Amino acid sequence: MKTFATLEPLTTRLLEIQRINSAASVLSWDQETYMPVGGGEARAEQIAVLQGLAHEKLVSPDMQTLLSQWVDPATGQAAEQPGDSWDEPARSLLRETWRDFSRAKKLPSDFVVALSRECSLAQQVWAEARTKNKFSMFLPNLRTVLRLKREEAQYLGYQDSPYNALLDVYEPGATIANLQPVFTALKARLVPLLKKIAQSRVKIDDSVLHHSYDQARQLEFGRLVLTAMGYDFERGRLDLSAHPFTTSFHPTDVRVTTRVHEHELQSCLFSCIHEGGHGLYDQGLDQRYFGTPLGDSVSLGIHESQSRLWENCVGRSQPFWRFFYPILQQTFHEQLRGVEIDQFYAAINCVKPSLIRVEADELTYNLHIMLRFEIEQDLVEDKIQPEDLPAIWNQKVEDYLGIVPPSDADGVLQDVHWSFGAFGYFPTYTLGNLYSVQFFEQAKLEIPNLEHEIAAGQLLSLRRWLEQKIHRWGRMFTPAHLAQRVTGATVSPEPFLNYAEKKYGEIYQL
Repeated sequence: MKTFATLEPLTTRLLEIQRINSAASVLSWDQETYMPVGGGEARAEQIAVLQGLAHEKLVSPDMQTLLSQWVDPATGQAAEQPGDSWDEPARSLLRETWRDFSRAKKLPSDFVVALSRECSLAQQVWAEARTKNKFSMFLPNLRTVLRLKREEAQYLGYQDSPYNALLDVYEPGATIANLQPVFTALKARLVPLLKKIAQSRVKIDDSVLHHSYDQARQLEFGRLVLTAMGYDFERGRLDLSAHPFTTSFHPTDVRVTTRVHEHELQSCLFSCIHEGGHGLYDQGLDQRYFGTPLGDSVSLGIHESQSRLWENCVGRSQPFWRFFYPILQQTFHEQLRGVEIDQFYAAINCVKPSLIRVEADELTYNLHIMLRFEIEQDLVEDKIQPEDLPAIWNQKVEDYLGIVPPSDADGVLQDVHWSFGAFGYFPTYTLGNLYSVQFFEQAKLEIPNLEHEIAAGQLLSLRRWLEQKIHRWGRMFTPAHLAQRVTGATVSPEPFLNYAEKKYGEIYQL
């Protein structure tokens, strides 16, 4: 049988490319955390050169020759001679490497360099524009990035919509046609649930979350929770950034960031837990496969499931706070001394329309994704223009959430994603919500007394379960196949909706 070891000439080449990409990622992480503002243009050139070099190596004739020894050029499947067979890791490695190679081969190297440079510059301008609440400052960069992403879709090829070409980058196989029914099913039950909550006699006061909270102690508590989750600070860091994110250079070097607001206790707390979920996934990837697709996450929907599972299924649950609330009370004794745990639990699960996606409650969060999904499609399909975005954004927020952003910083400028060209990324957030509940429900079936363990502050059995079931497999299986292996079903809105109706039905006495 042919094994992963059989492919050593190929994996050696892939490892070299990954090391170049990792170096570019270090520069990107530094750009978002510690780089002085004046270093922006030089940094854009540095990152562009590295990403261009990695692309050239991936699409080189040598790589094509290597792949052609083992892969059917038409399908990407492992070519088998009579009597031959491939084990699962080797077969999956060839399939996923061919997918990456075929996609990269469609993109000219000078285009890859230009896109990298423009996205790096745009990201820096976005950060300044958001701080200054000035969309016009970001508009020229956004126009350039959008033009390049439309061009990328043409290079890649697509059916029905250029947006499908970009979706597939983040969630293999995803299309508007198969995502639209998911959003429709969610909306059909979420909107009535939100109306019932609005009409409930239960009115939750979440003002306790908006007292003055020392920022250093918020970070300290975030580190404590990350440690309990199993995030390894010997192989990771926690830093500050304008928009929380996780980046990985190797399973032994995975870094998360958060942001801290004095009067928004939830912001730092839940972004630490959320990014920690991403960090655990990256730290849990099998180091033996580093550099190859098998050492990478399978999709952003699955990756997001890990952050949302920890943030919502665990971090917003009653069992979690039975252990951690006394610690939080001790950390912020003056602010929380008269607040009972049930009052705090209700406050962190208060459902109300809000402006900022990353701080939205579990239910309205998906509405934030739906409006972005619609806007992205229209932008990529050239149905709307970037200069009209603030007005379009505000109208959709009013339509979906019943509120109007008072500023662009709290509106169209709040997300970093479009600045670095991540069109097609947002739908993976809702997929992550759906996967997260399916995975957590399965974990409760397979881990005896899981909720009792969580209530005792013992979170490591859940981390180990996720590592064994999801993290270590990398891209061995497709997202649908992985979900089927773990839960016996592909992704569905039903488990999430059942969970939401039960949880919020109890909180709001519906």
